[in-house]
Amino acid sequence: MSSFTFSQKLFKPEPPEKGSFPLDHQGTCKKLMITYMRCLHTNKNDNTPCRDVAKDYLECRMENSLMSREEWSKLGFPDEQKQNNKSTSIEQQK
Repeated sequence: MSSFTFSQKLFKPEPPEKGSFPLDHQGTCKKLMITYMRCLHTNKNDNTPCRDVAKDYLECRMENSLMSREEWSKLGFPDEQKQNNKSTSIEQQK
């Protein structure tokens, strides 16, 4: 007897858009990861107060070739691009 019914759709797994997410076997960014997880726990899984820690963690992963370098706007930090543009234009005006 089959467990498949006619009303169910077949699940077709798809690979992630950006490929695999390499594990940090050496523990290079482990302290930042733990800090981020503690922040999430403290704030009842609300990531808004933990955005700075998340950014530091992602920066660590990019610097250590654990992920490819991406623009901050593609990683959920759209305001960072605007802040960087503002600080650059202010410095140019001086």
